Amino acid sequence: MNRHIIHQYATIIEALRRLNELSGDVMTLIVTDESNRMLGTVTDGDIRRGLLNGVTPADLIDRVIHTGFMAIHTGQKPLERINTLRQARKKGIALLPELRPDGTINRLINLNRTDTLLPLTAILMAGGQGERLRPLTLTTPKPLLEIDGRPIIDYNIERLARAGITDVWVTVRYLASQIKDYFATPRHGLRVKCVEETTPLGTIGSAALVPRTLQGDTLVMNSDLLTTVNLEEMYLRHIEENADITIAAIPYTVSVPYAILSTEGTKVTALEEKPTYSHMANAGIYIFSNRVLSALSPDEHTDATELIEAAMNQQMTVTYYPINGTWIDIGSPADFRHARELMRHHHSLNSSK
Repeated sequence: MNRHIIHQYATIIEALRRLNELSGDVMTLIVTDESNRMLGTVTDGDIRRGLLNGVTPADLIDRVIHTGFMAIHTGQKPLERINTLRQARKKGIALLPELRPDGTINRLINLNRTDTLLPLTAILMAGGQGERLRPLTLTTPKPLLEIDGRPIIDYNIERLARAGITDVWVTVRYLASQIKDYFATPRHGLRVKCVEETTPLGTIGSAALVPRTLQGDTLVMNSDLLTTVNLEEMYLRHIEENADITIAAIPYTVSVPYAILSTEGTKVTALEEKPTYSHMANAGIYIFSNRVLSALSPDEHTDATELIEAAMNQQMTVTYYPINGTWIDIGSPADFRHARELMRHHHSLNSSK
């Protein structure tokens, strides 16, 4: 039995006992009838107000039940669910029920652990050998290298869990058994599934090994990134643009240490001293419509750039989402050291609060 659910015929004193058992968790009880249909919620505040108005501990909790509760529904459209969750958070609600059409409880969503509810499948690419990080990767696959006591990939799994993504896959090849063993038990409440490449399939080709429907969208990302990308905002951009592909991008600045000449034939028309050029660079995080991924073959080597270029050649809509926050591609020893220093600094700041 979910410890947050209580029957409508429980007494006030029983509800108080159950609330006391929730210490350290969300202090809310969900009241149901005999058929598991939700009737309302009860908090210690509801009980306190009831006692002040003459309710006794022996009375049933229907005397203090709050029936004006918020909920999401299994048949709701994705944007409606996201908006309901946002409204609940603004109202200080920490436990949001998901109800079936008959009003019974499908699940309870803890908003202290869930930031949004994205209707995405997620694929993390974890098959690379991490050659630039040797000797660290001679016996350990790069996604399992630890930063502040946690594997790199674990930070990304936690971010997916907080985004409400429950269908998560990891594609593996190099030292695959270690990654499979790591995900043999759930991580952050997610049962992560692994698929193994038998031959190298490129930076996107292994996504063909993951089962999918023709409808919907899939988040594909490198497993060795450390990032604070806002997945909800990226998804909303994808939907608003009616995009087939959305590419997460980071600003990349190139400074030229020389004076650059503008020319016309053999004539110099202008001179610019040590100019700086800004570009948007591919961050290795994508949202693909499933119809784009359906073009992949499980027997062909395909890089993400090839797939994206093919989509553009077919006049599909490709857009980008700029990352405003942390993004580190842990591809070299210097990147690895920087990521470790960043997380140590982050945790020291949090521990001092």
